[in-house]
Amino acid sequence: MPLVDAHQHYWNPARGDYSWMPPDHPILTRVYGPGDLQHSREAVGIDHTVLVQAAESIEETEYMLGIADATPSVAGVVGWIDFENKDHRAQLERLARHPKFKGVRPMIQDIPNVDWMLRDDVQWAYDAVTDLDLAFDALGFPQHLDNFLTVFSRYPKMRVVVDHCMKPQIGAHTEARFAHWAERMTRIAVETGAFCKLSGIITEASEDWSVDTLRPYTDHVLQAFGLNRVMWGSDWPVCRLRGEYDAWHTAAQALTAHLSVADKAKVFGETAVAFYRLDI
Repeated sequence: MPLVDAHQHYWNPARGDYSWMPPDHPILTRVYGPGDLQHSREAVGIDHTVLVQAAESIEETEYMLGIADATPSVAGVVGWIDFENKDHRAQLERLARHPKFKGVRPMIQDIPNVDWMLRDDVQWAYDAVTDLDLAFDALGFPQHLDNFLTVFSRYPKMRVVVDHCMKPQIGAHTEARFAHWAERMTRIAVETGAFCKLSGIITEASEDWSVDTLRPYTDHVLQAFGLNRVMWGSDWPVCRLRGEYDAWHTAAQALTAHLSVADKAKVFGETAVAFYRLDI
């Protein structure tokens, strides 16, 4: 089974639709394409990746599909549609005809209203994602966990994956914050069929993070969701804010060192292939 990075990005800030990106940031505000990742990806043995949206535009989704068409290592694309525009049902149907288009991700973490995902005018989109048998990537923070549980329970047939372990506050760890996050993550794991990405957590840690800093969080996710519902992702190049591709991959290997060879194969490839239905 090929090894898969279930979450990474390519972007070109000159396209002008990355509203979240700070201007002139030394790490983020630059072009990232397949050639920039190839050496690091191949050095740790990753064969394929899932390319995930980073802009709230159909145009960026089409840009990513163009990269996927030209890049054999990109096995799938998670794009974007406007959940507030019912006319985007047609856009979703069109995108779904592309063999590498696998799902959508609304940028919920950047929406000020924590209850946005429960609004009546966006419910059509969950139905559309479900009807088209696409995946839904859930991007948010711990304060979104209760509402995500509601959405996942309301649409039990929708294929859902929690991005970045829902970004626990590792760098500002307290027992109370950990307990809140862990209890809600367990409820999502037990009460719904959601999957979880073991990704994006080093950027939620402090600059001096270590494997031991991350371990309580990864152990909880692995135990709560089980090996059939957890997939590793790099979140490259965002991960570069705290560590390079190989550093996070090495840490993830250490955090899963107690697993059997068969179970590690699930986390580092098989689960992503099954969830996203990658043709590799």
